[in-house]
Amino acid sequence: MTALEQYTPGPASGTHIRKEGEQWTLILVRELRHPPEKVWQALTDPAHLREWAPFDADGSLDTAGATVKLTAVNAARPYVSETTVTRADAPRLLEYNWGGGNVRWELEPFADGTRLTLWADINRRFIAMGAAGWHICIDVLDHLLSGTPLGRWAGGEVKKFGGWRRLTMEYAKLFNVPTPPIPPQAAEE
Repeated sequence: MTALEQYTPGPASGTHIRKEGEQWTLILVRELRHPPEKVWQALTDPAHLREWAPFDADGSLDTAGATVKLTAVNAARPYVSETTVTRADAPRLLEYNWGGGNVRWELEPFADGTRLTLWADINRRFIAMGAAGWHICIDVLDHLLSGTPLGRWAGGEVKKFGGWRRLTMEYAKLFNVPTPPIPPQAAEE
């Protein structure tokens, strides 16, 4: 059994939403046991992103003004978007656009690690699924930085995972939104 197969995500927590019509912003906060500089590298370096993020990047995200192509991983259809990094203040703030929504990462020193805050614009119909997906991605990131990589799990592949289904339902309840339709393969596991 692989490390990823042994992984069980914790409960839906440390998350809230900000609402503006159909566009909602997911705000997910995690405390990681790694210094901001190490977390920053994982958020910006294409080699690190390939280990945990829901997209591949064809260049570094560490410089404001940089134009980078982001390719969704395991998407039902190929999805490539070009983004320009709008803010990159290492190692504390990173902003860019992905999938038509803004993504903002805030890093602040906390105890011996980093308090990581993700702000991600997501259409309200997909907010619970997005929260579950980012929850798992950040868990995978934390394991990677701890030296116990799980392997990336994103896109259509994560939807086959029973833990993603459970988290999606928990986030739907937490956000007081209808439970989104779960793909059949995920419902069976």
